[in-house]
Amino acid sequence: MDPHTWLLYAATVAVISAIPGPNMLLVMSHGARHGWRRSTATMAGCLAALLLMMSISAAGLGVFLQAWPALFDTMRLAGAAYLIYLGIKTWRTATLAHAFEEMTPDTNAPVHTAHRSMALFRNGFLVASSNPKAILFAAALLPQFMSPKAHWLPQFAVLIGTFAVIEVSWYFIYAGFGSRLGAMLRSAKIARAFQRVTGSIFVSFGMAMASLRH
Repeated sequence: MDPHTWLLYAATVAVISAIPGPNMLLVMSHGARHGWRRSTATMAGCLAALLLMMSISAAGLGVFLQAWPALFDTMRLAGAAYLIYLGIKTWRTATLAHAFEEMTPDTNAPVHTAHRSMALFRNGFLVASSNPKAILFAAALLPQFMSPKAHWLPQFAVLIGTFAVIEVSWYFIYAGFGSRLGAMLRSAKIARAFQRVTGSIFVSFGMAMASLRH
C-alpha cells in the first residue's frame, strides 16, 4: 500500500474513532465502574463486533443492505431498541446505586471475575453491533483506500489492522479517563447522577439511530 494513502487512511480513522459514540461511552462508563483493566473485556467485545462487521462488509453485505432497505431498517431498529433498553436499565439501576467502589466485584473470587468479564465482553459486543450503519460505513470507506491493481486481501488486512490499533488506542484513552472519574464516583450521590446521565445518553443514541433514514 502506498504510504501516503495509508497515512491518509490512518488520519481519517483516528478522527472518526475519537468522536464520542455508544462504544466510547460504554468503555468510559465501564472504566469508571470497574477500572481500565477490567474494562479491557468491554473493549474486546466492541472491537470484535466492529471487526466482524467490517469483514462482513468486505464480503459484500454492505451492498446487500443498500439493495434491501427493509433488512437495514430491521437491523437498525433492533440496535436502537437495545441501546434504549440499555439506557433505561442504567437509569433504573441508578436508584439502587451505591458508591462505585462498593460495587466493584471481589478480586479474590476468580469464578465471579470470569463471569463478570464475559458479561462485559457481551455488553461491548452488543453495543458495538447495534449499529448496522457501521457495515455501510466500512463498505463506503475501505474501497477509497484500496487499489484495484493489487490483491484485495493484503490491503484489507493492513486497513483492518490499522483500524484495530487506532480504535483500541482510543478505547484505552476513554477507559483511562473513566477510571479517573471513578475516584469522584465514590460518593453514592455522584454515582447515581453519573448512572442517570449515562443512561440518558444511551437512550438519546438509540432514539437518534431509530430516527435515521437509509
